[in-house]
Amino acid sequence: MKKHIFPIAMALTIVSGALSAPSIMATSKYDAQFASYPTYNGDDLEVSVDGNGTHFRLWSPKAEQAQVLLYSQGAYGSPYSTLDMTFHPADGTWTAEVPENLYGKFYTFRILNNGVWMKETPGVWAKAVGINGNRAALIDLSKTNPEGWDADKGPQVDNFTDVIIYEMHHRDFSMHPSSGIANKGKFLALTEQGTLSPDSLKTGIDHLKELGVTHVHILPSYDYNSVDEANPQLNTYNWGYDPLNYNAPEGSYSTNPSDPAVRIREMKEMIKALHDAGIGVIMDVVYNHTAANDDSNFNLTAPGYYHRHWDDGRYSDASGCGNETASDRQQMRDYIINSIKYWTDEYHIDGFRFDLMAIHDTETMTQAAAAIKEINPDAFIYGEGWTAGDSPLEPERRALKENVSKMTDIAVFSDDIRDAVKGHYSNAEDRGFATGKPGLEETVKIGIVASTAHPQVDYSKGANSKFAYAASPEMIVNYVSCHDDLTLTDKLKKSIPEASEAERLAAAKLAQTIVFTSQGTPFMFAGEEIFRDKKGVHNSYKSPDSINAIDWAGKKTYADQFDYYKNLIALRKAHPAFRMTSADQIARHLVFDEIDSEKMPNLISYSLKDNANGDAWKEIKVIFNGSAEPRTVNVKKGKWTIVARDGKINPEGLGSFKGGKIELAPYSALILHL
Repeated sequence: MKKHIFPIAMALTIVSGALSAPSIMATSKYDAQFASYPTYNGDDLEVSVDGNGTHFRLWSPKAEQAQVLLYSQGAYGSPYSTLDMTFHPADGTWTAEVPENLYGKFYTFRILNNGVWMKETPGVWAKAVGINGNRAALIDLSKTNPEGWDADKGPQVDNFTDVIIYEMHHRDFSMHPSSGIANKGKFLALTEQGTLSPDSLKTGIDHLKELGVTHVHILPSYDYNSVDEANPQLNTYNWGYDPLNYNAPEGSYSTNPSDPAVRIREMKEMIKALHDAGIGVIMDVVYNHTAANDDSNFNLTAPGYYHRHWDDGRYSDASGCGNETASDRQQMRDYIINSIKYWTDEYHIDGFRFDLMAIHDTETMTQAAAAIKEINPDAFIYGEGWTAGDSPLEPERRALKENVSKMTDIAVFSDDIRDAVKGHYSNAEDRGFATGKPGLEETVKIGIVASTAHPQVDYSKGANSKFAYAASPEMIVNYVSCHDDLTLTDKLKKSIPEASEAERLAAAKLAQTIVFTSQGTPFMFAGEEIFRDKKGVHNSYKSPDSINAIDWAGKKTYADQFDYYKNLIALRKAHPAFRMTSADQIARHLVFDEIDSEKMPNLISYSLKDNANGDAWKEIKVIFNGSAEPRTVNVKKGKWTIVARDGKINPEGLGSFKGGKIELAPYSALILHL
């Protein structure tokens, strides 16, 4: 059966920050009925196999009957056996078992609800599935491990601020003919070494190593709903924000989606290859909503329970995709925590990016982070600190960016620096600090200090935030673009249309220099180091490869841009002054120069003083000119070494300077050190 194409823009994260909704009860009158449900948190939910046979367990407290249907095939044919399940009222589960080992077989569940048999479902805990994910598969997971898997481990992370994130989509990265990659659009694309563009420049995993990023953030890789795995020739594209089976990999990224083991093994091979290259893997997860409402696997096993509703029974829709899940309900909370524990343990995932994280409650997120870090202390967890609509969950309980300090080991994206640097995300023509719009200097400063309290930053002038919401820079992820909205390249074309390409390239360098020298964790969108665009498409969640695929010919065309990004990353990695770990450090060591923004708009200058965070450089001077005009500044006397100027950067130095007046080119950064 063909997967349904999801009709809603999958990642329209359109609400940044807290909603202006009234504080209401987190549990609606409709949802109050679920408070009495018993819960079950055992590790044998769904299916387990041991020497005594195959055991099934389904959580469905209010079902009138439940069955397991056994199949020989993953997509076709009738069940060869139907097992009636036994109810256990104390924990709300149903069980059935057979004395045989059923590896190689497939199964579904169905329940009787209000006198009607509901549709079959693979359940919510399927860890292996047949083609298109409609039936769960019984396999021996230990046989999916690649050679050396037991010793596999991701990179060590001393502090979140040491992480440098590269966000990518499987198809975008490898589908273009110029990629030189054989397994285009597949997990295995990132296992191929020695791949080259037509200009003999590195692509694929070798490109990532050359660039110097520490982690890749890969768009959803679980089994999602909108791509027909049985018809790969259709080349259907989707970002994957339409979850179907949360605990099994997406089949369209495997070389054989009909074989449940192949997608698992190939995803593990990809992760191991990245780990071998010293690169961590962050998984984009979308626990906040399901692809379907009534027909979701959640609703087909425990009707109503896993989603939030309004008093009249309507699905609440803070996701903007038709529904939202109820993380504050115990069985759903346990589900999220156990699911990410499973990915961390079984797949060696190094971190998670939570889509529309503010739909979840802060307690769930803190518990989730703690559970992950028990397995992998180096794991990095962050998310979007906003929703796309209202919710019955009270704003003070939501995992909003404004509530990040209520959580532990969680970071949030900074929409402050994003919108201030390039212009507002929702208005293509809007300019930002880096493209000549005055009045945003204070908001850029908020980004520079990672939204922490700083004696020289006036939060009352912030465009998006009015108070210092981060207790630590490790709570902030800085970025100017991601898969959502226009690429930085397209944004620059639309916001400064009169500019030459050289000027747009300079503005892109400036924007990313602000991100990569700011406190917090830097994040970049794949391909922008070679000035990747999406032909002006704002929301390309289901656009074809012709829009989304990275054209690797850009690596030669924009070689200077790539070298700048590479050296910018090298500069950050070499100097801990850009990676401070506490708000107190930032307040003590980061000092802004006084500039009259009325007379000199789009100019920011600051110093990182006194060997900040143990840096070898005694003082680092950072100056940004976001104006279309050159700016002359005065630097105190001293034996300065210039490391960035006029669109060039070299951590080893570009020359010396004795202090005094120095000119900054339009749309450029100047970085010097003593």
